[in-house]
Amino acid sequence: MSGVYTTMQSPVGELTLIATDKGLAAIMWEKDDPARVRVKATRRNDRHPLLRDAVRQLKDYFAGKRQTFALDLDFDGTPFQKKVWNALLTIPFGETRSYAEIARKIGKPKAVRAVGAANGRNPISIMAPCHRVIGKNGQLTGFAGGLEAKALLLRLESGAN
Repeated sequence: MSGVYTTMQSPVGELTLIATDKGLAAIMWEKDDPARVRVKATRRNDRHPLLRDAVRQLKDYFAGKRQTFALDLDFDGTPFQKKVWNALLTIPFGETRSYAEIARKIGKPKAVRAVGAANGRNPISIMAPCHRVIGKNGQLTGFAGGLEAKALLLRLESGAN
């Protein structure tokens, strides 16, 4: 799958946003592994309406003015991955869940490691809030944007930023 892209500066570094005809398909981190997500950007389009709206909503989020996002999302993944990513969308702003809780939510309580792997391949970071998933002991664990970015996002949502 391919799409158009734009970039934006944020408190967690430069983000690359990719849109397809169906919706926002990816938010890539500055030092992201390009093989982490399936969608590729073929050309830059800073005037694309969905990308402009996504940038505006992300700026509002980082400014503490937005707790939810209102965009069409275009997840590209396996049926299992899509279940996990959709479960991420149900985690309320400012709250966290463990990988085990997500596994139970999708009806696969023994699939904790698979949930972790799917979480790590979430193409729409921040908006599909994989940063809200933590280890069962409350520890911050793997995050494509890095643990420092994950901690910053959680602090921002807790109002401690």
